[in-house]
Amino acid sequence: MVTESSASFLGLDLSTQQLKAVIVNENLEILHEETVIFETHLPEYRTNGGVRVNKANPHEITAPTIMWIKALDLLMDKLIIASVDFSKIAAISGTAQQHGSVYWQNGAEKTLGNLDSSNFLHTQLATSFSVSDSPTWMDSTTKIECRCFEEAVGGPENLARITGSRAYERFTGPQIARISTHRPETFKNSERISLVSSFLASLFLGRIAPIDYSDASGMNLMDLRTKKWHPQLLKLCGPDIEKKLGDPVPSCSCLGTISPYFVERYGFNEKCKVIACSGDNPSSLIGMGIKDDWLAVSLGTSDTLLIWLSEPKTVLNGHILCNPLDPNAYMAILCFKNGSLAREKIRNRYADKSWDEFNELLESTPRGNFGYLGLHFDVEEILIAASGEFRYNKEGKKLSKFSSSEIEIRAAIEGQFLLRRLFAEEIGFKIGKGTKILATGGASCNKSILQVLSDVFGCPVYTQDNVNSALIGAAKQALIGFNKERGENNRADYLTPKLVCEPYKNSEDMYGPMVQKLVQIVKNIENESKQI
Repeated sequence: MVTESSASFLGLDLSTQQLKAVIVNENLEILHEETVIFETHLPEYRTNGGVRVNKANPHEITAPTIMWIKALDLLMDKLIIASVDFSKIAAISGTAQQHGSVYWQNGAEKTLGNLDSSNFLHTQLATSFSVSDSPTWMDSTTKIECRCFEEAVGGPENLARITGSRAYERFTGPQIARISTHRPETFKNSERISLVSSFLASLFLGRIAPIDYSDASGMNLMDLRTKKWHPQLLKLCGPDIEKKLGDPVPSCSCLGTISPYFVERYGFNEKCKVIACSGDNPSSLIGMGIKDDWLAVSLGTSDTLLIWLSEPKTVLNGHILCNPLDPNAYMAILCFKNGSLAREKIRNRYADKSWDEFNELLESTPRGNFGYLGLHFDVEEILIAASGEFRYNKEGKKLSKFSSSEIEIRAAIEGQFLLRRLFAEEIGFKIGKGTKILATGGASCNKSILQVLSDVFGCPVYTQDNVNSALIGAAKQALIGFNKERGENNRADYLTPKLVCEPYKNSEDMYGPMVQKLVQIVKNIENESKQI
């Protein structure tokens, strides 16, 4: 019997390139971590970065479903070698790359429920999938299906209002429709269809797990407000699709107890709970622990903003998902392609590839940069259909270059964060007293950059020691679900962010007008791009 004082919680993260596990105690203190890297540890599947690209059609990007299962077998062996006591694990949950899909062969659920604990999972489930290579979030073969989805409900804006996003090629709904149309026999032989997150939960549950609300809202299939599959969109996905998908369930809900296979093979307690798994973005929100007065900013290859919303917005260039922590709330995702790589390019060009020199030049210029503003889109931006470099003076006049390296650097960094603030405010985030930013990702260790972020948004900026928010979020899902099942409230202070910097007092006077100026600049850039 697992006692409260000895209970631990297992979180898993099935991402594009690897499968990770973390074991934590009830205070979310990390007890153990392990990782299986697909390309390194499972070379027999010949993936590159965890995926396969179809040479005949480079837009088709998949991953071997059985590779993910073999990775779990390897991961469990690593945990055994590390002397993990599985009997103390009170609950399990997980997170996974969003938008990928898994197609279970007819009879697969019966196989899942009758596994032989003396054999590996991957040998017993080798023939359990009607589609051997799962479509991933990187796949972009569904342009025709996306058009059909938007037309079925009266256009992209209506689809965004209903499902939280306009049609995206990587989303699961159009992908299911494509398989149904192009491979009707395969579709017919598919007993159930999972997202990668619910597939992961299924392995531990011993039966096909339902999809949680948050991950379901990234499919272009579920009505955000009713939390049910939308009838008109379902019709595009093929016969018996409701049965193949099952009904979505609330995030962090308990799905049942762990499969006898894991009890017998690894010594899990038979009462260990399996909690609904979710996508990486919802789990990141859980892992960061943000609430409605927080803005999460991930400063990575792409910069991603996660925003807590009290009601859904209709956006054409972002995503609205169901909030995994509150069934009555929502979350917005804004992604900017030109993140750290754009910052590094500026550093290389104007600071001799040195972050120390970059920071020194950044700090040597005054906040507001004399009104100079720079926008650098090395690749076509997502929220602005434009690429190239754009420079402006305080009157909004376009320039070809600035007069010094330090002005170039500050103009670029301020330009990035002004653009992020502009779109965050448009989607519903309210800048004001009491709002805070939690920064994560590679650039969150650069205090000079974080100070600009703080000044532009007029908010204090915090960081956390553990930057793997999705994995920690998975472990926290297990803990939340376990406590809910026992009728206990969850504490709000599992993770304690550390204050890094605060905005200068007159920051809003400086940057508020610059955001307003940026509105017209963005319109001008978009109009110029349309004419090219």
